[in-house]
This record gives sequence, structure tokens and C-alpha cells, in this order.
Amino acid sequence: MKKLLTMGLVFSLCAACGNMKGGKDPFAALAQQVDSIGKKLNTVLSVDSSMVLRPLEADELFDDFIFNFALDSSLQKQRTMFPLLYIKEGASVRIDRKAWKHDYLFAEQNFYTLLFDREQDMDVVGDTALNAVQVEWLYLKERQVKRYYFQRQKGMWMLDSIALHRISPLKDNDFIPFYSRFVTDSVYQQQHIHSPLQFVTIDPDDDFSILETTLNREQWLAFRPTMPVAPLSNINYGQKNSWNASTKILKVNGIGNGYSNVFYFRRRGGEWELYKYEDTSI
Repeated sequence: MKKLLTMGLVFSLCAACGNMKGGKDPFAALAQQVDSIGKKLNTVLSVDSSMVLRPLEADELFDDFIFNFALDSSLQKQRTMFPLLYIKEGASVRIDRKAWKHDYLFAEQNFYTLLFDREQDMDVVGDTALNAVQVEWLYLKERQVKRYYFQRQKGMWMLDSIALHRISPLKDNDFIPFYSRFVTDSVYQQQHIHSPLQFVTIDPDDDFSILETTLNREQWLAFRPTMPVAPLSNINYGQKNSWNASTKILKVNGIGNGYSNVFYFRRRGGEWELYKYEDTSI
């Protein structure tokens, strides 16, 4: 199985700014257009902060915007509403522009993750009509979630607040406690793999065809991919995410490297199991 690849492309983009069934990396198209987008960024970043900002081409698709927002410190300050409201465990503070420290979000990794309750909810990715999106960090051990709230105002995506709070209440058979143990305990993992495991991948004899087959537990243990541990990132486009849902989908997208894995979990008889795995990396 393919392992997570290095983020060479991301590093090169970082330098230019100064400083994972679909399987397509939404950031790949952006990488091919970096020159034209860069010109627009230079125009915006050259204006005084007191002037009215104009929407960028990247504002149409949130994934394009968040990529630029995470990498470019000047753009990040331009698109943050200061003083920024930060709520932590019920207490709130305001962060002014001078005290703000650049936040790379998930761009310092070579992948990011998405969570869904149902397969049909995955269609929301790429919706250009969205006006509110949350970027999340899920701290599994601490059972906390940190959310960055973005709103599109006058055609422009803006960060308007951040909140850190506990995920509660959680039962022992909810997804987060299960997944935390699943990825750190190999014996427990083997006990919670459905056999045979549905396996979907690209046909090795035809890159344009999908091969659907199965794996037994031994094959899974021999070729299993590296799975994200903690924290998990998530982009909430409006899809429902309930920790006590009976099904859960974890999608792992590489950033600029064609990596794409999807893990399908379900709860049966009170126990969670991995019942389907997709690797459509290119």
C-alpha cells in the first residue's frame, strides 16, 4: 500500500508565498493555476489594510481559499476579522492584529482528513454556493474540538471567530473512543476488521478502471496504510457529523501528491468495525 508522501509541492508553494470512488485532490487544480492566482494575491496584498479588499478567484471554492489562507501570512491577516473572538471552554477573549500569530492549519502536514456520517454527504465538497464553513481540529485523547468559523461576506471568505470546547457527552461505543484505540492498538484493530474487507482500488492494468475486491484480516495487516492518529483535521461544509452515528467515513487526502484513502466504519451489535477501504491514489 502507498504510504503518505512528502509534501514537496507544498514546500515549494510555501517558499513562493514567503514563508487525500472521487479521490481527487481539490488542491491539485490550484497548484496548476498558482501563477495567475499569485498575481491576484500580490494585487490584494499591496493595498493598505484600511482599503476595501476585493474577492479573489480562489474565493469561489473554499478549498482553494483555505489553501492560500493557511500559507500566506499577509493574506491571513487581511482575511481575519480583528479583534478576533476566541472562545475557550466558555471563556472568551479578543485577539488583535498585532498579537496574531500565523496559523498554518493543516498545511504543515502532507495530508488532511474529512469526516462524514453518510456516503452521500461527500457530495457537498466543492459546492461553490457555500457561505459558511468550519475548519476543525479534533483532539481525540483530550476529546476536544477546535473550530475556525469562516463566513463569506461580499464574495470574500473571512475568519470571524475560533472556539475550543470539549466533545461531550461521549459513550464508550461512540466513534471517537473507538477510533482512538483502533489506530493505536494492533490487536484491537485486528478484532474490529470485517472479514472479508471490501477493497476498492485502481486497476493495476488500467489506470482508468476501478477494481473492487476483498481483503482478509491477514492481508489487511500486511498491507494496511498509515492511518492518521491525532489530531484529526476536518472541514465541515455543512455535512452532519454525530459522534454517536452508526456509520462513519474518514477520508484522507494528500496535499499536492495524489494520495487518497477512504475508510468506512459501521457499528453492528454495539461494536464498531472497518468494513470497506478505498485506495484510489494516483
